[in-house]
Amino acid sequence: MEGSKIHCKFSRRTIFFQQWTTLVYIFAFVIRFTQSLDYSEALSKSLLYFEAQRSGRLPYNQRAIWRHHSGLTDGLDQGVDLVGGYYDAGDNVKFQLPMAFTITMLSWSVIEYGEDIAAAGEYKYALEAIKWGTDYFVKAHTHPHVLWVQVGEGDTDHYCWQRPEDMTTSRRAFKVDEDHPGSDVAGETAAALAAASIVFRRTNPHYSHLLLVHAEQLFEFGDKYRGKYDTSVGAAKGYYPSLSGYKDELLWAAMWLYKATDKSYYLKYALQNAQSFGGTTWAIAEFSWDVKYAGLQLLASKLPKQGKEDNKILQEYRSKAEHYICACMNQNNKTNVHRTPGGLLYIRQWNNMQYVSNAAFLLMIHSDHLRETNQMARCERRPVGPEEIFTFAKSQVDYILGLNPRGMSYLVGYGPKYPRRVHHRGASVDSYKKRKGFISCTQGYDNWFGRKNPNPNMLFGALVGGPDNKDRFNDHRRNYMQTEACTYNTAPLVGLFAKLHGLDRGTNIEDSTLFSAK
Repeated sequence: MEGSKIHCKFSRRTIFFQQWTTLVYIFAFVIRFTQSLDYSEALSKSLLYFEAQRSGRLPYNQRAIWRHHSGLTDGLDQGVDLVGGYYDAGDNVKFQLPMAFTITMLSWSVIEYGEDIAAAGEYKYALEAIKWGTDYFVKAHTHPHVLWVQVGEGDTDHYCWQRPEDMTTSRRAFKVDEDHPGSDVAGETAAALAAASIVFRRTNPHYSHLLLVHAEQLFEFGDKYRGKYDTSVGAAKGYYPSLSGYKDELLWAAMWLYKATDKSYYLKYALQNAQSFGGTTWAIAEFSWDVKYAGLQLLASKLPKQGKEDNKILQEYRSKAEHYICACMNQNNKTNVHRTPGGLLYIRQWNNMQYVSNAAFLLMIHSDHLRETNQMARCERRPVGPEEIFTFAKSQVDYILGLNPRGMSYLVGYGPKYPRRVHHRGASVDSYKKRKGFISCTQGYDNWFGRKNPNPNMLFGALVGGPDNKDRFNDHRRNYMQTEACTYNTAPLVGLFAKLHGLDRGTNIEDSTLFSAK
């Protein structure tokens, strides 16, 4: 009996010691990892990702060297030059709506945090990433009332697993025009061009003016000939349907055009249509390539005071913006964004990280605004200050970079542990430069898609769909809901990484003449 008691005590002490040791180890790891988060490296890799997504003839200074020219006959059958632009994700179709949103968010990142991007030595690459998109938009806008909005077909593309350099699938191009309207895609492209025109205003004024001309024409077209683009272009419906309609994009575009031109017409448009278009009536808990209301409301809430009636509408915009902020902060009475046990915002099973990166960006910007104006967010449960909002936004970024229950970075190529089997055609097949032999449609599936090996090409800076609602993640190409990455996932991270790197360094650029005014 005594021996048994001694053994029992020894076992308890051993278990207690083991548990205590484990907790100490975890605590030490978290502290060490927190101190080692390198936002500068994350920023650099996030911009490198856009080079891997390029379509068209690649430049001599291409850094994603495993890629080569592709899509060089895009638009040829329709008699238009549609070479260039970006592939949206792991396939080879060029979808205009998410591509335009990507450029809007990249531009917004530079507008807000251009000085921090420059301090990290990445300003040149940020502008190149934006210009690769805007150059394509200018090409695609072949007439004031014509915009080409898709190249390739999702159905045929998804039957094949081919590098972009080997594409044999349909490259049919689709457009919107007066008879086949697309107010949502025209509006988002106008927003992207207007935001980009602010970015290039001082470094390239002629180009900035060109972008504004196209932005204003597209806005006029989208407003005059109203309709959802996925009604006109059925090929887009199964992939990027405009579920929120086009009214949010028209308001969003008007707000960006007002910021870019200072023309009262655009502000009046955003104010006069605020209620009928849902700008001051929709209380939204997500912000994405489809649903722009939260971003629109936040932009409006930052505008300086206007006349009495206009101020009333702006206050309504701010109220809805704060509904979104408070939902993310879990401070609304009813509508809040769910979180995983590890603290990650969780909206949807499919590519949840897009909502996380967008939310963190809006939270960071609103935190800055509240701090600058000495205000608090007026949430239903209690007021929330800028520091609390900042801390939570940072926690989402840090989760992405590895401070999570799995200790995994969901930004590819960052940290010691990250997804190795991203659902991406080009990254998962030997580089065209290494293996120039043609790989057919079915060969890709037969020989590459199902491999258990890591991808042969590193898709640096790609933000994958991420874990489920229990922080679980399965790193396999077949698991496209979690392992596919998209350009609009990474775009807002550019600003976030730059902001956090700047705070780490205490950077302050004295000569800000290179950067656009906010």
